[in-house]
Amino acid sequence: MAFDVGMLLGNIMNRLSTSDHQSVVSINLFVALICACIVVGHLLEENRWMNESITALVIGLCTGVVILLISGGKNSRILVFSEDLFFIYLLPPIIFNAGFQVKKKSFFRNFSTIMLFGAVGTLISFIIISFGAIGIFKKMNIGDLDIGDYLAIGAIFSATDSVCTLQVLSQDDTPLLYSLVFGEGVVNDATSVVLFNAVQNFDLSHISTSKALQLVGNFLYLFASSTILGVVSGLLSAYIIKKLYFGRHSTDREVAIMILMAYLSYLLAELFYLSAILTVFFCGIVMSHYTWHNVTESSRVTTKHAFATLSFIAEIFIFLYVGMDALDIEKWKFVSDSPGISVQVSSILLGLVMVGRAAFVFPLSFLSNLTKKSPEEKIGFNKQIVIWWAGLMRGAVSVALAYNQFTRGGHTQLRGNAVMITSTITVVLFSTGVFGLMTKPLIRFMLPSPKHLTRMISSEPTTPKSFIVPLLESAQDSEADLGQHIPRPNSLRMLLSTPSHTVHRYWRKFDNAFMRPVFGGRGFVPFVPGSPTEPSDH
Repeated sequence: MAFDVGMLLGNIMNRLSTSDHQSVVSINLFVALICACIVVGHLLEENRWMNESITALVIGLCTGVVILLISGGKNSRILVFSEDLFFIYLLPPIIFNAGFQVKKKSFFRNFSTIMLFGAVGTLISFIIISFGAIGIFKKMNIGDLDIGDYLAIGAIFSATDSVCTLQVLSQDDTPLLYSLVFGEGVVNDATSVVLFNAVQNFDLSHISTSKALQLVGNFLYLFASSTILGVVSGLLSAYIIKKLYFGRHSTDREVAIMILMAYLSYLLAELFYLSAILTVFFCGIVMSHYTWHNVTESSRVTTKHAFATLSFIAEIFIFLYVGMDALDIEKWKFVSDSPGISVQVSSILLGLVMVGRAAFVFPLSFLSNLTKKSPEEKIGFNKQIVIWWAGLMRGAVSVALAYNQFTRGGHTQLRGNAVMITSTITVVLFSTGVFGLMTKPLIRFMLPSPKHLTRMISSEPTTPKSFIVPLLESAQDSEADLGQHIPRPNSLRMLLSTPSHTVHRYWRKFDNAFMRPVFGGRGFVPFVPGSPTEPSDH
């Protein structure tokens, strides 16, 4: 008996040690591949066709081919996809850094258009893709899919790739396009996740008007509460750092509290079933306006580069894995008997994505232009085409939602689910590769003078000086502007179309009078060891 127990324990320990060794090998390979992506991306930096996302996808595909050959066609990946890994560890630094570094004036100047595209546009795209999938896929032999699966397909393919957008659009060269497409991408991702969760949680067997209204109300509640949580988290971090002056003893504490408070806001949103994407994005905006100015100079430099570095590594990791997992033999063997079906499904989904995006970009741009009087602020037809094209890319959010809906623990056992997973990966690879490659040349062709656009649209300094620009305020605005006479708007249309500076003016007065004295911000001088006085509270 003792011998049997000993043998059993020995086998268990051998398996554990083998498993641990495999994990170490996998992690080493991934770290080496990330380094390779950085090196290759640097060498191709001047190439107008390539970016880090496409480079990581290509290297992931090549690695998958090598692993597939070494394993004799049995395996192409070294890690099993985990939704938790993506949503809990990889996505937060990307979205937070985007909010932390976004040019706030351009973003909030176009906030109504961003919300129109991100919320209403995503809903339109969701409806078109869902009903298109129901009408077409039910006539094809792709497996057993219910109404919930078809609606989930609508949510999955309504999610644009805001990560890739960051790399194909320039915040300095095309600020209007960047703020619109990226801002829409963040709101779009949040809306898609909310719709996806609603599809999974609601009883879809009996759809009624009351349930539709309940879904709309749920979305509005999630958006408002998620935004408030992000703002409160950012303000709390600013207040704590301003009052306790961590920098007098250690800049490490300042940096640590900023990173942890940002991550805590994301986890709290997940804990309360809110939209963590929106929460951490607005937390980043508030932190860049208040918290960042309350820390010492060395902490400012450290946090700026730390957030950017974490975001950069997470982006490469995501695209590297998607490229590697594209050749997973387990999923493709289910569609190997009828590869034409997978190609048809992928083509149909791409067509629905293009139609669904066009159905809201052009009409909503027309509505947005009605509220703009200045020609420079209007979205011209060429810009609309670029916005439509840049938003066609599908990425890691779509992959994560597809795995959540159609796999169990990263594995697929049903033919219909395998078809949807392989089709999702095909759409992601094609859209990122083709649409991503063509975006920069398309911008050069459709908008040949980006520097001229920059001068007309934005007077903000380039990063990293943009950190100094306060929320909703241009670098060239002065306190004297507050005394200038600006006609008071007497209608909602006038408020939306002409004197946007009036809103900014009221915000600056409120910010200077109430917010900065409590939460700090630009003008607050943090305590420096050895200085004769502590920082003034202004």
